Amino acid sequence: MSAAAKRRPKHIRESLGDRIFMVIVYIILTFCLVVVLYPLIYVVSASFSSSAAIRSGEVWLYPVDITLQGYEAVFGNYQIMTGFLNSFIYTFGGTAVNLVMTMLCAYPLSRKEFYGRGLITGIFVFTMYFGGGLVPTYMLINNLGLLDTRWVMIIPTAMSVWNVIIARTYLSSTIPDALFEAAELDGCSEFQFFIRIVIPLSAPIIAVLALYYGVGNWNAYFNAMIYLSDSELFPLQVVLRSILILGDVDMTKVQNVDALVQKQGLADLLKYAVIVVASVPVMCIYPFVQKYFVKGVMIGSIKG
Repeated sequence: MSAAAKRRPKHIRESLGDRIFMVIVYIILTFCLVVVLYPLIYVVSASFSSSAAIRSGEVWLYPVDITLQGYEAVFGNYQIMTGFLNSFIYTFGGTAVNLVMTMLCAYPLSRKEFYGRGLITGIFVFTMYFGGGLVPTYMLINNLGLLDTRWVMIIPTAMSVWNVIIARTYLSSTIPDALFEAAELDGCSEFQFFIRIVIPLSAPIIAVLALYYGVGNWNAYFNAMIYLSDSELFPLQVVLRSILILGDVDMTKVQNVDALVQKQGLADLLKYAVIVVASVPVMCIYPFVQKYFVKGVMIGSIKG
């Protein structure tokens, strides 16, 4: 190695303006992190604190007078546990239907030889901007006999056009035509090619779509408010809305009600505990699909 190469700096020296810019960027990002993270920390801390500490405003960052009364009330409330069960049914059942419908629709639209795919895509996109409205939709759901059934939380939202476009773009850019031609020469049918080749190669986009659909189904509440009147079918989000907004908590269904009612801050404590418990399932699933998220975001980006 020459003497000039040894004297060459290993890192590019940043100018004073670059350093000032990076300091400002870090300050802004830190501020955004605090703004987003602090409410989450406060909710978790309040859910483990005593009702007296919450009422007196002693809870700021850490739990005060740690107690599990809020979580005992959550898991002892029949209405909340029924909502949990319903939300799991709607989330897993709805996500399975969503993925099947989306992939079955995206695959033919990704094939160049599919006649009329441009027209069909245009019709799908049209539905993203124009709809019949709430009253005609309610009449349709009623005529189909879906009111007050679990299917009303699954069938009307069985497919998202936006996610179909994402999946179609992924298949078009990932599955080459030569692969289908080779499989066709080996006697592989369209359905066999879709099941044995397309689906395994589409694991990243399927994971991303599963997260999109799963979070959407878990947080869905509007359809339940409109089409469901039986409280036994309410998802957790509707029950949570009743607790947080309407303050409608059936204390007769809480275990050890005599000891809990004596505490005036039980309602607030219950709210924080329900928020934490309702958020945990989604937070537990996200780390397993996070590595596919970058691939999903990069779909359709300019490649050179």
